[in-house]
Amino acid sequence: MKMTHCTKDSILKEAAIQIGAGGSAGFIEVCIMHPMDLVKTRFQLQVKTAKIDPLYYTGIYDCMTKMYKTEGLPAFWKGILPPIIVETPKRAVKFFTFEQYKQFFLFGAKAPSPLTFSCAGFFAGVTEAILVNPFEVIKVKLQSNRKHIKESPSTFAVTKEIVSKYGFGLNGLNKGLSATIMRNAVFNSFYFGFYHSVKRCIPVKKKPWLEFLTQIIIGFLSGTIGSCLNIPFDVAKTRIQGSQDGTQYKGTLNTMYIVYKREGFRALYKGLLPKVLRLGPGGAIMLVVYDHMHVFLTKKFKD
Repeated sequence: MKMTHCTKDSILKEAAIQIGAGGSAGFIEVCIMHPMDLVKTRFQLQVKTAKIDPLYYTGIYDCMTKMYKTEGLPAFWKGILPPIIVETPKRAVKFFTFEQYKQFFLFGAKAPSPLTFSCAGFFAGVTEAILVNPFEVIKVKLQSNRKHIKESPSTFAVTKEIVSKYGFGLNGLNKGLSATIMRNAVFNSFYFGFYHSVKRCIPVKKKPWLEFLTQIIIGFLSGTIGSCLNIPFDVAKTRIQGSQDGTQYKGTLNTMYIVYKREGFRALYKGLLPKVLRLGPGGAIMLVVYDHMHVFLTKKFKD
């Protein structure tokens, strides 16, 4: 009986450590990298027309300059409250469920394979997407607003408007759910699969700074390549959640087809550069902070 209690206590402690490390990683990453997420959303929402739009963005610098002039410096953090509120539980769920799915996909093997990491990452992404999608809907709505920050509606006002008009279903707070699931699942499948597989193959460096640099590089590559793989789903998600009438874009694959047919293949990769600039460094920040926080919390609470 005593052994069972110790085992349960140890499992609960490990779960708390995973959740604490994952939440810390997510909170730090979103605070630093949110402006790039906003720029990415603006690029994904704009459609080139014959009519000249003075606020049409031609590049990252152009977008940030126009935003600063017309909306003010705080506008770079528009829509940050929903990710801040959800980021700690979101990343906690992401890393915690990854560890649990990893055990499931071992299939009796003693050590995880690259396939184990990828499958665990895929389903961790699905779980994460279901949790985060309502906050994504609110965030995209806030980020699509081009008014000065002083005239922009609050997070609460936007949430109230969505719920009162469309409810909690697939036309309301869960709009674009399938696109969010595919975006997160594809990203996390590669992100975790690549990072853990490559990290395991590289010998541990004797110098701490060299080991830290190695982790940063692997994390950066994981986030960058993962972003390139999942961006068509991200574009579809943004279009579905950012459409005003709710009728133009329906379904993930249908939305991707509409974007491709009307705007060409390159339109499916709109916002790729700001996305890479966000999730490349952001991916590195998350994985490194998670690893170090996991070690720190393990020493503090398990030893």
